This record gives sequence, structure tokens and C-alpha cells, in this order.
Amino acid sequence: MSPRIKKLGRSRTQRTPKQTKAPGKILDRLSPDELAAVLRRLLEKRPALVEEAEKIAARIISLPSVDDIADKVFLAVTSLDMDDLHGRAGRHSWGYVEPSEAARELLEEAVQDVFDDMKRRRDLGFEAAAEAVCCGIIFGLSRVDDKKPKGLLKWAVDFPAEHAYFTITELIGMYPASKRRGVRDRLSATLNRLAPKWPEMISRTVRESADD
Repeated sequence: MSPRIKKLGRSRTQRTPKQTKAPGKILDRLSPDELAAVLRRLLEKRPALVEEAEKIAARIISLPSVDDIADKVFLAVTSLDMDDLHGRAGRHSWGYVEPSEAARELLEEAVQDVFDDMKRRRDLGFEAAAEAVCCGIIFGLSRVDDKKPKGLLKWAVDFPAEHAYFTITELIGMYPASKRRGVRDRLSATLNRLAPKWPEMISRTVRESADD
């Protein structure tokens, strides 16, 4: 090997720095699933941290923002367009799907994750948090109902009010009979303020659900 080649080889080796990562930079770029995996492994290795992690999780899950939830519901419903409907309605290998049926399915799917979050919080025993999510859903749907229906919503103009009724009914139904009147009173007071255009529907829904 010539001296020049040896020199170049040494130079290239000398210019290769050791790869290091600044603390915290990797965590900032992980996906939610990857962060969850990191947390699980950390708690497996450090069982003493489980109690503290439980307290932090309880604080996070018990403090939902009604306004943030309403914004999420409003955006999820109003962001659907006719292209979404065209992909679901019409003739398919399994049969024909009416546009109104397809529209309702799409709208329900759009808010399903928020609805499931409400039920999850109630199942975990965070009743105030579940009621806050419920109020956020109703608030968001009422804002949708305030707008002139357009696009996909023209095929399901009653969806906001009907899904609000369904959401209230489902939440109250998750409580034992002894607690339903209390839930009714709390929801009525908040929802009549957040959705003043639906006083009769809200009053009837909470009354019927609490009496079941």
C-alpha cells in the first residue's frame, strides 16, 4: 500500500467521531406507542416508580378540558367531506349503501374515539372526568348544529342532536340506579349552559335515563 493511501486511511479514521445522542432528544421524537413501550420497560425495571406513575396518570386522566374535547369533536365532524361519502355510499360487492346511512356511519366513526374515552374514564372510576368528556361531546355537537349543514352533513342533518341524546343516555346508563339522579342534575346544569338550543332534548334525555 502506498504512503498516500495509508495517509488517507488514517485521516478518514481520525475524522469519524463517536456517535452520541443528547439526553432527552430521542424521547422527544418517539411515537406514542414507542413512549408507552419505554414507560412499561422502565416500570418493569424500577417497580418503586409504579406508585408515582399511577398518581401522575390519575391527575392527567381526571382533568379533561371540555373546550378541548368540544374542539376535537367539532373538527372531526366538520372535516369530513363528500369524497369520504363517495367512498362509502353506493354499490359495493356486498350490496348498496344509501348515502344517508353511509354519512351517519362516517360521522359516528369520527367521534367514536372521544366517546370511547368517556366510557374508559367512567370504567376507571373517574366520574367527574367522564362527565366532563360527555359535556365536551355535547358542546362540540351543538356547535356543529349551529352551522348550516353542508357537504356530508346534508345527508345526516339530525346527527348532532341524535348523537348528543345517545351520548347522554349511554353515560347515565353506566351508573348504578342510586347515582343516576345526581348525574342527571350535574349534567342538566352544565349542558343547558353549553347547549342552550337543546333544553327540551337535554331535560327529557336526562330525566328518562335517570328513571330507567
